[in-house]
Amino acid sequence: MQAITVNDRDAGVDGLTLTEMPYPHAAENDVIVRVHAAGFTPGELAWPATWTDRAGRDRTPSIPGHELSGTVVELGPGTTGLTVGQRVFGMADWARNGSLAEYTAVEARNLAPLPADIDHTVAAALPISGLTAWQALFDHAHLTTGQTVLVHGAAGGVGSIAVQLAREVGAVVIGTGRAADRDVVLGLGAHSFLDLDADDLKQAGEVDVVLDVAGGDILERSAELVRRGGTLVSVAMPPKVQPRDGRAVFFIVEPDRVRLADLADRVRTGRLKPIVGAVRPLSEAPSAFGRNRRRTPGKTIIA
Repeated sequence: MQAITVNDRDAGVDGLTLTEMPYPHAAENDVIVRVHAAGFTPGELAWPATWTDRAGRDRTPSIPGHELSGTVVELGPGTTGLTVGQRVFGMADWARNGSLAEYTAVEARNLAPLPADIDHTVAAALPISGLTAWQALFDHAHLTTGQTVLVHGAAGGVGSIAVQLAREVGAVVIGTGRAADRDVVLGLGAHSFLDLDADDLKQAGEVDVVLDVAGGDILERSAELVRRGGTLVSVAMPPKVQPRDGRAVFFIVEPDRVRLADLADRVRTGRLKPIVGAVRPLSEAPSAFGRNRRRTPGKTIIA
């Protein structure tokens, strides 16, 4: 089968190459999925699990990508809950070969059934972005009606879903991004927008929740915006600065079949609209994630 692989830790996205790889093996409780659409996060090339398995052994050439939508073509020993021919979407395992391939082996519990009326490219934009947004806002920050949330990167994969989920629960939503993102973010339902290049973050005032996807200086400056009892949640890096009278949380998204099904239902009923950015074929995955690719709102999907 064809797959995108990486061998060199130092090459970054320039090290992505299209390669012939063996068809995957279905271990116990696995399914083999024929991948129709996949998502990829350039930052995963810095994750230890991209390069070694859970026992610390080198696993290059490694196939990256952890979001996928496709069709089950094989069941591993003992696998229950899914059937051959079923449409599914979800997350590939962190320390195993991923979704930038024609076929991939995935633990069945990491996948949810995909309704027939949701396109694979849309579904592939949901798993990590949707679960990250939900877990950040509600599992970790406990966002509720009437609170104010500041969502950084509000036109991106995680941010765009977070804006919609927060608005639906009745929160006041402030989105940030670059100037070109303003109309997209406001169109998603944000009450206001801050340009990270031109506006002072202090214009947001005190907020109950900050959702950070950038890290660095933006994360540190955001800590002072959190009001007493509020929460700063980052998925980029552990916060070095704590809010004065609040909490700071860093987390890694976890698979959740029930929540995936809920997110899919929200898409079906029009309550959630993932932003699919560029859609590129597998052969163009290296250039799609190259440093000079044109920045587009939403999630880039590999078909």
